Amino acid sequence: MATRVMEPGDPGAAAQVNMGFIAAIVAVATIGGFMFGYDSGVINGTQKGLESAFDLGKLGIGVNVGAILVGSSIGAFLAGRLADRIGRRGVMMLSAVLFLGSALLAGAASASAIFIFARIIGGLGVGAASVISPVYISEVTPAAIRGRLSSVQQVMIITGLTGAFVANFALARYAGGSTASFWLGFPAWRWMFWLQAIPAAIYLIALLVIPESPRFLVAQKRDAEAHAVLTRLFGTAEADRKVADIRRSLAGDQHRPRLSDLKDRASGKIRPIVWAGIGLAVFQQLVGINVVFYYGATLWEAVGFSEDYALQTNILSGVLSIAACVFTIFTVDRIGRKPLLLIGSAGMAVTLAVVAWAFSTAITDAAGAVSLPENNGVIALVAANLYVIFFNASWGPIMWVMLGEMFPNQIRGSGLAVAGFAQWIANAVISVSFPALVVSPGLAVTYSGYAFFAAVSFFFVRKMVHETRGRELEDMQG
Repeated sequence: MATRVMEPGDPGAAAQVNMGFIAAIVAVATIGGFMFGYDSGVINGTQKGLESAFDLGKLGIGVNVGAILVGSSIGAFLAGRLADRIGRRGVMMLSAVLFLGSALLAGAASASAIFIFARIIGGLGVGAASVISPVYISEVTPAAIRGRLSSVQQVMIITGLTGAFVANFALARYAGGSTASFWLGFPAWRWMFWLQAIPAAIYLIALLVIPESPRFLVAQKRDAEAHAVLTRLFGTAEADRKVADIRRSLAGDQHRPRLSDLKDRASGKIRPIVWAGIGLAVFQQLVGINVVFYYGATLWEAVGFSEDYALQTNILSGVLSIAACVFTIFTVDRIGRKPLLLIGSAGMAVTLAVVAWAFSTAITDAAGAVSLPENNGVIALVAANLYVIFFNASWGPIMWVMLGEMFPNQIRGSGLAVAGFAQWIANAVISVSFPALVVSPGLAVTYSGYAFFAAVSFFFVRKMVHETRGRELEDMQG
């Protein structure tokens, strides 16, 4: 099905866009987002099983949970560079293989070291998918609707997280607990990992039917292949124009993309656009969102919720997250990227501060059980879910949208490599430190810190981030 979509910057008439083909491509590419979410979220609910199977303490739990982040930071860095060599689709196929291997090995792990290795492998896939899926989508979609289609990636990430929460809840419920024996005599928590193999296999097979990014093909001097892809996407006349535009954008930099391109040739300093990308990536993590994703069950159990209710709360957060992302899909190309980021920063700062206050009122009884007095548990739950909504209506999808489109063609792979690496390092710092921070200085101080970073991110966006709505990728400057 072809429709006519007017793109800002088109020299005359509308482009003939094959929306059916584009929708199919986006659907396949965003399975990587689903795997990113599922592989990240499956750990939430398995921690009792890991603790009992491997005799882990608080630090051990943090290391096992955080192992995926080591692989993710490496995978994000290598993927950006590798995508300039073997292509965007090639990197996504490699990530699918890593997801599949990690799922099988993590569920079968007989020791903590084996489990950590399996999660690092999965992390390589998560890191690669996290940076390459958005850039691939941005390179095959029209500028006028690029934001909403790129935002589908975050919907799929949250869908993957929610899918993991639902699967974990169902397995634990029917087995009688996450550590209880289930199918074939294996405990339920192992099946939580093995179920990942199904979507991983689907992802790998589906990638075989989508084309390579035309911008990568032009960079490799494979103009005829790029023209064929663009013709299927936009029609022959538009394909002629886009191949010429891509070639023009690369004309001043005919060498193979390299990390040194991130420096300004005149000043020798890192380009401002690179610092903006790194800042967006890091602040998205410093607001503490992955504490909710990775430790949601542990967090709510720490303030008196039962395991069953804590897992149900995870599902609620996931559903609200998806709804918030859907809102962004319909507004990002109308309101713009920067206004949504500013609204998100302000909303997160306020709601995180409320959560911190609620946790500061926690009471520990003579038996050591922790609870929130009066209605403070409800206040904490409502504020936490409002925080999740603000995040997923703004920083969740918009950070990935901007990283996929804000860099000029020549430095897109290198810029993504550095920003993606920074994002996962910040993720690791927040996630690995959380179990210890629950003990000291406690949840109230920890969430106050996340609120502080949310407030700082507001001023960072005002100063450093420039709007990209409606601009062609070939016109990005930095």
